[in-house]
Amino acid sequence: MSTANKYSRQTQLAGFGPAAQQKLQQAKVLVIGAGGLGVPVLQYLTGMGVGTIGIIDGDTISIDNLHRQVLYTEAEVGKLKAEAAIATLRKLNSEVVFKLYPYYLDINNALALIKEYDLLIDASDNFGTRYLINDACVILNKPYIYGAVQQYEGHVSVFNYNGGPTYRCLYPTVPQANEIPDCNTAGVLGVAPGIIGCQQALQAVKVITGVGETLSGYLQIFDLDRNDQYKIKLTSVPENHNIKHLQSNYDTPACEKGGKLEIEELYRWYTDDKPFFLVDVRETKEFNHEHLQGAHSFPLSALSDNIDRLPKNLPLVTICEIGGRSARAATTISEAVPGSTVYNVVGGMETWLDEVGEQLVVYPKSETAP
Repeated sequence: MSTANKYSRQTQLAGFGPAAQQKLQQAKVLVIGAGGLGVPVLQYLTGMGVGTIGIIDGDTISIDNLHRQVLYTEAEVGKLKAEAAIATLRKLNSEVVFKLYPYYLDINNALALIKEYDLLIDASDNFGTRYLINDACVILNKPYIYGAVQQYEGHVSVFNYNGGPTYRCLYPTVPQANEIPDCNTAGVLGVAPGIIGCQQALQAVKVITGVGETLSGYLQIFDLDRNDQYKIKLTSVPENHNIKHLQSNYDTPACEKGGKLEIEELYRWYTDDKPFFLVDVRETKEFNHEHLQGAHSFPLSALSDNIDRLPKNLPLVTICEIGGRSARAATTISEAVPGSTVYNVVGGMETWLDEVGEQLVVYPKSETAP
């Protein structure tokens, strides 16, 4: 089969052409994770002709993976994801060289593995691995594509690229244990990681070929429930580029003073007139759509610069759309204000509307629910 014919639909694109295709064929990409995000990344990078693709994942296929990990079949349940992925992907494009790593990334293998590749794609599903990827890429000066999904929300960015921000510039510290539920407990819509994984593949192609603009310096947030998306501008923090060694471990730290606050408990705080300060860390656009009575807008993207505006004599309660950003905000506040009592609202506004309804919800633009 002619290579020219195989890739003709993309090489005929204005601004792409054979030169960009050659860059893809010469590239070496390591995909960390062959699950919900990794599957679409692997399918499209293979189809588009990336020369060498490494796949590292020590997990096996389970029946509850299949609604979102559509590369696999019921007959493959119990098999290693990385092995099953390569077996299928070779049928899609026999020209691609695949490297199999049927185990997990850790502090003992990260530097040696990552050193061999031009670009990484973070398709992992836990915070320890994300910080390990970040630190190894900074040490080795490798760019990487970040993606994350929870329930109906997805995030994408390009980190450590041409002096741009790193993951630690966005999230300086690892969140506390059990602050942010994974998809096993919070759930995930099957198509959501497919959408975000495709976005990661797109960013990877842009970084490899130089065609188009990347998301370096921005976090793209997809609200798949409301069919909305927006970007948060990120700031590169110089000290985050000075990492020289990996940490001894990347475990999630234990909980600090405060902790999780369930929706029914927050509602009780309202009805009991308990004094507290509600910190809504969603972006201004989201806050202006609706928020809880008495909430104060402190977007996560600017929270660190406004910590001194928070009261020191009241319990602080952080809230966002589904609980992820507010958990990170709670950690940021706890570290910046020693001795503070900070609670993260589990499930955020989405769960409030599901469980409580529109009681105590303010709609600034229309005064009534849309």
